[in-house]
Amino acid sequence: MNQKKLIWQIFPPNLLITLVAMLAVSWYGSTALQKFYIQQLESALQARAYLIRERVSELMTEGRLEELREFCRKSGREALTRITVIDLSGKVVADSNENADIMEPHNSRPEIIAAYKGLTGTSIRLSRTLQENMLYVAVPLKRHGHNEKAAADLAVSGALRVAVPVTAIEQTLRDVQAKIALGAIVVIFAAALVTLLVSRRISRPLEAMKQCALRYSRGDFSQRMCLHKGEAVSLEVATLAASMDRMAEHLNERIKTIVRQRNELEAVFASMSEAVLAVDTDERVISLNKAAADIFAIDEKQASGLLLQEVVRNIDLQRQVRQILENLEPLQDEIILQHGASERFLQTNGVPLQDGNGRNIGVLVVMNDVTRLRRLENVRRDFVANVSHELKTPITSIKGYVETLLEGAMDNREDADRFLKIILKQTNQLYAIIEDLLSLSRIEKLSENEEVELSLGNLRQILEEAVQTCQMKASQKNIRITVDCPEKLQARVNPTLLEQAVVNLVVNAVKYSEAEAEVIVSAAEKKLDDGTNRVVISVRDFGIGIAKKHLPRLFERFYRSDKARSRKLGGTGLGLSIVKHIAQTHGGEVAVTSQEGQGSTFFISLPAAGKSEE
Repeated sequence: MNQKKLIWQIFPPNLLITLVAMLAVSWYGSTALQKFYIQQLESALQARAYLIRERVSELMTEGRLEELREFCRKSGREALTRITVIDLSGKVVADSNENADIMEPHNSRPEIIAAYKGLTGTSIRLSRTLQENMLYVAVPLKRHGHNEKAAADLAVSGALRVAVPVTAIEQTLRDVQAKIALGAIVVIFAAALVTLLVSRRISRPLEAMKQCALRYSRGDFSQRMCLHKGEAVSLEVATLAASMDRMAEHLNERIKTIVRQRNELEAVFASMSEAVLAVDTDERVISLNKAAADIFAIDEKQASGLLLQEVVRNIDLQRQVRQILENLEPLQDEIILQHGASERFLQTNGVPLQDGNGRNIGVLVVMNDVTRLRRLENVRRDFVANVSHELKTPITSIKGYVETLLEGAMDNREDADRFLKIILKQTNQLYAIIEDLLSLSRIEKLSENEEVELSLGNLRQILEEAVQTCQMKASQKNIRITVDCPEKLQARVNPTLLEQAVVNLVVNAVKYSEAEAEVIVSAAEKKLDDGTNRVVISVRDFGIGIAKKHLPRLFERFYRSDKARSRKLGGTGLGLSIVKHIAQTHGGEVAVTSQEGQGSTFFISLPAAGKSEE
């Protein structure tokens, strides 16, 4: 599209109109002037012809040709006019400039033909005799009679033609046309200058308005369309400028409001812990927040405009979005995402997206990560099932032996003593389970309320005290417990809780080790890959080991890798769970490595207190 400035849309057309108007006026004036001159000259020639017609008719009727020719020559010289007399046959009888006897017949000349009809004929053409343009006027000659009857019955006897050259008229017209053309050129230049000034005067405020409008389009509303003071502008331009200024003010206010609302929405959108995903009617991603990008492991900036199938490879979510688009009704459901070997549970709430006119433009899906809740529910179910099972076993045993005693076994002293010892053992098992549950609950409560007091303590002393507590059980199986820890290694700990955790680990190591084996308890400060220093306490045994499939759940409550052996050894299933919560209370974590038949190593990693010396 060819676009031009306003001045070049106003100036050339106006200049062209002026030029065409001047050319038209010049042509019309020249033509009218030429016509006027010709008409005046024709009238003068006609008057001259009528002045001599009577005399020419008389001489021609009387046959005095020589006298007629002399009269024509004399009259022609005096009037500067060529005079020619032609009879009815077309023969030239007399001519003021040429020899009539050698001139060709003139009966075919248009002015002569008109004169033969009794009319006044005129014609302008090139004279072959004089080789110049001539204006011819011919009048009819009447027969001349002496009596009244003859005078009343006059008839055409020939034609009297007078002629003058039009060269002078043409020269005069050319001079007049040159003057008109010169005046037209001056007028055109003056009109061009005036038109240019007027065009610039019209376009200048519009140009300023255009520049201001460009600033508006770039979002710069700092300036207004202030026209120059004293500059005369049209009412329309002034009204347009004022209207655009008001429009700019309203746009500025609305844009500020929209930007503020957008920033607020983006802040809310980004800070939401819930994953939010918006797609259009073609199932292309409109937007998603950081939480959604993290869940689906994608770049939130690159996801915009992509198909939902490219961003989220989950057929359940795709089906829900498609269902909402088809039914235009809210939908609540749940999807499961696979993250390697683990699962992630998302509760989805989808609603149709509508614009200001109520038209559907897509779907908005809000997803809550309920994985932790699902895991907690599973842990709760497992805990209830496990604690019920752990409590049911000794209670069933106690009930059975009590019933046996009541049925008569009490009378047999030997059987009664044996049954009562079994009941006592099962009672102690119940008591141990309850104690561990209370201990675990107490540790969790202290951790939640941040009531655990941590102080700088010597780890070697804590480890030796824990080993001393387990020494009696180790001696029963002739197991040697070795402590490997720098003398001055320190960490911020709660000595009582940490000692309990180490005791639980050492007790487990002794239980699952063969007689005359060795248990190594060690502690050291290590620098991790992320640059942080940690104090790592490890308890290693060389016992039966643990199958790899049990390692991820080993620290769960009541979880047993070998249930029969564990119960036989008198475990409650809560020892490792207590160790885990004690480590978390200290801001640390637990881990385990094991291989069947070669033993296990349990780790407690704690924040380091600083550089220590051995």
